[in-house]
Amino acid sequence: MMIAYVDMDSPIGGLTLAGVGDCLQYLLFPTNRHPPADRADWVFRADAFTEARRQLAEYFAGTRQVFDLAIGPQGTAFQTRVWQTLQQIPYGETWSYADLASRLGQAKAVRAVGAANGRNPVPIIIPCHRVIGSDGSMTGFGGGIAIKQQLLELEASQRNLFA
Repeated sequence: MMIAYVDMDSPIGGLTLAGVGDCLQYLLFPTNRHPPADRADWVFRADAFTEARRQLAEYFAGTRQVFDLAIGPQGTAFQTRVWQTLQQIPYGETWSYADLASRLGQAKAVRAVGAANGRNPVPIIIPCHRVIGSDGSMTGFGGGIAIKQQLLELEASQRNLFA
């Protein structure tokens, strides 16, 4: 199955969006801790993911808090559960990894939850950046801690405007 991709600029650097049809399967930062294994078959399509790019631009402009997109991240059943639960974290809020594990009903699986969070192939849309350490510290992020910090600051600044 052909994966189409397109690049877009953003305030946090260049992003690559990729997937099949209109179903977004990857959102990549300039550097990624867990990049897709093989991109040899990916095909650039300038018109790909127009709606996703529009919604991301709105997010970075502070006018969008929730995404309404077809996404199809590929992962294990456990990863999929973690990614679905991540989508319940409200814009501008953070949960700890322990909170996330507890919400999954697996309070002792904090490390496994952290690993699944780190494998999220569609960050920002699936807001894994909203998970922080139990002590409030910035912990790992696939695109780097600086980008995680920028995303949290963006959301905090917008949330304060409408609070």
